[in-house]
Amino acid sequence: MTAFYREDARDLPVAGEYDIIVAGSGPAGVSAAINAGRMGAKVLLIEWNNTVGGISTSGLMSHFTGTVLSKFYSELLKAMADRNEGTGKGKIVKYIDPENLKSIYLDMLREADVDILLYTFVCGTVMDGNRITGVITESKSGRRVFRAKAFIDGTGDGDVAAFAGVPYYKGRETDGKMQPATLMFKVAGVDTERAVLLGSFESTHQTEKGELQALAKAHIPYPAGHLLVYRTTLPGIITCNMTNCTEIDGTSAEDLTRAEIVCRSQMPAIVNYLREFVPGFERCFIISAGSMMGIRETRHFRGEYVLNEQDILEARVFDDWVVRGAHFNFDVHNLTGAGLDKTGIQHKWTQPKGYTIPYSCLLPTEVEGLLLAGRNISGTHMAHSNYRVMPICVGIGEAAGIAAAIAVKEGIRLRDVPAAKIQEQLA
Repeated sequence: MTAFYREDARDLPVAGEYDIIVAGSGPAGVSAAINAGRMGAKVLLIEWNNTVGGISTSGLMSHFTGTVLSKFYSELLKAMADRNEGTGKGKIVKYIDPENLKSIYLDMLREADVDILLYTFVCGTVMDGNRITGVITESKSGRRVFRAKAFIDGTGDGDVAAFAGVPYYKGRETDGKMQPATLMFKVAGVDTERAVLLGSFESTHQTEKGELQALAKAHIPYPAGHLLVYRTTLPGIITCNMTNCTEIDGTSAEDLTRAEIVCRSQMPAIVNYLREFVPGFERCFIISAGSMMGIRETRHFRGEYVLNEQDILEARVFDDWVVRGAHFNFDVHNLTGAGLDKTGIQHKWTQPKGYTIPYSCLLPTEVEGLLLAGRNISGTHMAHSNYRVMPICVGIGEAAGIAAAIAVKEGIRLRDVPAAKIQEQLA
C-alpha cells in the first residue's frame, strides 16, 4: 500500500507573464523559441539542465542524422561550420562540437530576444478548464508560476502535456516496451587515418581477429555489444554510441539512475574492446561522457492526427504540412538487447523521398493552448523511430514556434492557425 504525505497548500508567486513559454531546450525547443522570438513574440525558454541543446549538447550526440527541408536547420549547419575548429573548420558537416553548439544556440536565443531560465524543472500546469494558462516550476528560486498565452512542449518526454492531461501511452503499442537508453562518450588518441568507423548496426568489417560486430557482441557486457563510432570535427577524437541499457522508462528517476550506473559500468569494457580489436583505436582513452542520458522513446501523445509508418513509406504530402522533406529510416534499437531490433531498417531502407508532417500531429487532443514539438508529437511507435532524429525535430520546433507566434499575434487558438500561414513562413 502506498503511503502519502499531505503537503500544506500555499500561494505560489507568479514570476513572469509571456506570450509563449517553451519547456525544454533540446533541438525542437530551441528551434521553437528562436523562431517565435524572431516573429516578435515575448518568449521564455525553460530548461532543467545547466545549458541549452538537450541531447545535441549535454547528451554529447555525435552528429545530426537524417534530413529535413528547413530554413532554420540550414542556418544552424552554417553557424556550426563557421564555429567549427580542427578538421571541420569552415565545412558544412553534420558532426557536432557540443561546446561550440551550446554557444551558437545561446547567441541565437539572445539575438531573438528570448528569455532563458536554466536549472528549472517544470513540475506542473495551471489549467482553466481544458486550457493551459501557466506552468509550475521548481528550482533554487523556489516553487513558482509562469503564465503565457501559448505553450510549446519541447521536453521530449512530453512532461507539460502529461501534466495538462493529454492522453498518451508509452513505448510500443503491443507491450509498452521502449527503445533502450544510451550514454554517449568520446575517446581521444585515435589514429583516424587508419580507424575503422562503423556507423550503423548493419555495417560490418572483417579483421584478422574476426568480424567487428561479432567481436563486440562477444566481448562487451550485455545488453551492450555493438560497434557504433563517429568522427568529430576535432583530430584524433571519436564519439562512441555503444553503451546500452534496456527496460528503461525515461520518465522514472529510478530508471534513469539505473541507466546511468549500467551505461557507465560498460565503458571500460568498451574501451578495452576498441583497443584490442578495432584498427586505429589501439591507444584510445575516454575524455568525456554525456551529462544527460540519451532517451530515445517514452510517451506517445494523442494528437488530432497520428502519424503512422505507412505515411512515411508512401512519402505522404498532407495539405496541412508544417514539416517537409523529412527523411530517415526506421531506427529501432533492439528493445531487449544489443544491435538493431528486428523491426528496424537502416542500410536496407529503400524509400528515397522525404515525407511531410501535418500540423495536426502537433495539436494534442483534449487540451487547448499547447503544441507538441519534437519526438513527443502524435505518432506510432514505428513512425516515431523515424521522426525522433534531431534534424526532423528542429523542423518540428521551427513550425511550432511560428504557429504559436501567429496565434498570439492574431489572438486565435493554436488549433485555428491556418497551416497555409505557417507554410508561408517556412517557404
